[in-house]
Amino acid sequence: MMTRLAIIHWRNLATLSVGAFFIAACASSVPRSKPAVAHIEIQEQIGFTITEDARVGDDTRLDYEQAVSELERGNQQEGIRLLQAVADATPELSAPRIDLGIAYHRAGDLVQAERNLRLALENNPSHPIANNELGIVLRKTGRFREARSNYEAALAVYPGYHYARRNLAVLCDLYLADLDCALQNYQAYMTTVPSDDEASMWIKDLQYRLNQREEQR
Repeated sequence: MMTRLAIIHWRNLATLSVGAFFIAACASSVPRSKPAVAHIEIQEQIGFTITEDARVGDDTRLDYEQAVSELERGNQQEGIRLLQAVADATPELSAPRIDLGIAYHRAGDLVQAERNLRLALENNPSHPIANNELGIVLRKTGRFREARSNYEAALAVYPGYHYARRNLAVLCDLYLADLDCALQNYQAYMTTVPSDDEASMWIKDLQYRLNQREEQR
């Protein structure tokens, strides 16, 4: 029996306004040998929704639901094992690979996190969540310019993706010493998340440093 499976980032269920995955079983689903195209629907008030079409069996749906439950309880290894089963059963989909990448990241295995996020991007190179998550891994492993490219790829798809916007601002500020990039992206971030007092202080600090730089010229 085929069923409809909702794949939602378990990392922070409060961020559903940023993006949710829906894997929908349908008669016209793509063959398993070809990647499922991620359809991105931009919703200005609540973020974006990403859908991928595939045939999903009940066992796969149950494995995913159990994986989310295990990860939310902090049972990393069991959650990863079940997510791996979902990813193996649906190799055409990006969503399970992204969740697996996030799970490995949280477990401290950046090698496997990167591997799974790159596999997700092989299916859908412009996937904003995969690009943002890979950017985080690349930043943590010292590949700052590559991380910037991934954040920018995520923002090219959805400029209002405030997690990627903030990540890019921090990267430019602390790791690339590109103050103009940092200020521009912090300001863009604040238009989406105006209540972030910490970012507001960072903007003031950047403005001060930029003024000091101009005075020294």
